[in-house]
Amino acid sequence: PRIHFMLSSYAPVISAEKAYHEQLSIPEITNAVFEPSSMMAKCDPRHGKYMACCLMYRGDVVPKDVNAAVGTIKTKRTVQFVDWCPTGFKCGINYQPPTVVPGGDLAKVQRAVCMISNNTAVAEVFSRIDHKFDLMYSKRAFVHWYVGEGMEE
Repeated sequence: PRIHFMLSSYAPVISAEKAYHEQLSIPEITNAVFEPSSMMAKCDPRHGKYMACCLMYRGDVVPKDVNAAVGTIKTKRTVQFVDWCPTGFKCGINYQPPTVVPGGDLAKVQRAVCMISNNTAVAEVFSRIDHKFDLMYSKRAFVHWYVGEGMEE
C-alpha cells in the first residue's frame, strides 16, 4: 500500500562519549529500530499496527543476516501487521558505512538501519497536534494575523 503518513526510525543512536567497544549485531539494530526510543516522531508503534515497512541497512551488512533478523521478527510476532496486508518487509542494503559529522555527538558505527513505515500509531501524533491547536485557538492565539489578512474568525 501507499505510505501517506510515514514514521521514520533510526538505529543505533549512540553518543560519542558512551560508544560501546563492541559493535551491535544486525538482529540487535533490527529490533532496536522498532522501539519507541528510535522513532523520529513521539509515538509508540506497539500501540498501532503496521501497514507497510521498509528497512534500509548501511554498512557491514549481508543479506543472510538481514533475512534472519526479519525472519525472527516475523516468527516472534512482536511487530503487528494489519490483517488485510501481507507481512512483507521491503529491505535495502547500502554497503557504504554510515557517516558521521566530524566533531558531532553521534558515534561512528559499522552498521545502521533506517526504517520507513506506515503505522496506525501515527494517529497519536495527529491527536496531540489537534489538542494543542484547540488550546491555542481557545485563547485566540495568532488569530489576529489571519483576520488581518481577510479570513473570518
